[in-house]
Amino acid sequence: MNTQAAVVVVGGGVMGTSIAYHLARAGVRDVVLVERDELAAGSTSRAAGGVRAQFSDELNIQLGARSLEAFGRFEEETGHDIGLHRVGYLFLLSTPEEAASFEAGVRLQNSLGVPSRMIDPAEARRLSPLITTDGLVAAAHSPDDGHCTPEAVVHGYAAAARAYGARILRHTEVTGVELRGDHITAVMTTLGRIATDTVVCAAGAWSRAVGAMVGVDLPVQPLRRQIAVTEPFAALPPALPMTIDFSTSLYFHAEGPGLLVGMSDPDERPGFATDTHDRWIPRLCAAMERRAPALLDLRRTGGWAGLYEVTPDHNALIGEASTVSRFLYATGFSGHGFLQGPAVGEVVRDLYLGRVPFVDVSPLSAGRFAADAPRPEVNRV
Repeated sequence: MNTQAAVVVVGGGVMGTSIAYHLARAGVRDVVLVERDELAAGSTSRAAGGVRAQFSDELNIQLGARSLEAFGRFEEETGHDIGLHRVGYLFLLSTPEEAASFEAGVRLQNSLGVPSRMIDPAEARRLSPLITTDGLVAAAHSPDDGHCTPEAVVHGYAAAARAYGARILRHTEVTGVELRGDHITAVMTTLGRIATDTVVCAAGAWSRAVGAMVGVDLPVQPLRRQIAVTEPFAALPPALPMTIDFSTSLYFHAEGPGLLVGMSDPDERPGFATDTHDRWIPRLCAAMERRAPALLDLRRTGGWAGLYEVTPDHNALIGEASTVSRFLYATGFSGHGFLQGPAVGEVVRDLYLGRVPFVDVSPLSAGRFAADAPRPEVNRV
């Protein structure tokens, strides 16, 4: 293969397919997306599927809210059903400090049009009947949030991108980026050379290696996270919100007739391992016993492991490199990439076209760390 592209997008997850779709729909000819495996084979297919705008960072609130709007019209625009359930997100708060932090977040969210609110423990239990309120001081809830099917989003974007003329190369690995001075001239792949002057890195946990090909430091570390799925649950409450015990990071939502359950593991160390293990289960069970004891009675029938792409401040890297011409990136979302995929696709499209995006993402530049200007996100799981 020896071909040419206006822009090469590296990565076939939600971020890459959203970017390819938005570029192609905007009329950019010769958009090529390169994925070394199957579409959604990386982190996207192993995400919990939550979608929300309840963040502490103004940019994340705006990206989340914009993406919620896009998820709401996704089937109309692409013809693909993504299994969207607008059942809300419920954060359970166990300390006055957590409550104060979320109160500030709710005020900011409300100022940006997000209908979140603080509620008392009794109302939290009415919304999520599987929890116990012992030790709870408050909760934060937004009815517009929810969850959907990550793979369906990827394949919907991919099909729509193809319909607008984009090419998608699966089982094609990027092996290098050809430079002339500080200008990109081609992307080298296992299928051959693609002449181009623009690369968009949307490679998730593998982004650091792609950035290194052009001398750009993308400080992303892979970190394994695990999810468990339970047997069918006859007493599954209707419209159960995505429920998160913030102090332990235990979360759960309906997954078919059962539940999807997850939690962070402080013993995990950075690395690309995605095999599953049971070392996290005792801590998970302890969190369930404390906050949702009914979950202990459910048999675990499956589960999987995937990778978070973590940055030093647990916030995204979005922007264009200043040291090499036309190298754009959207990565490092630290667990909230899937839910921001639609909005980030819009932003990268506009950066490529020289338009002003709907939100100023310059504070999320990868250069913020060298400038000692981190931008931490508090509301993370």
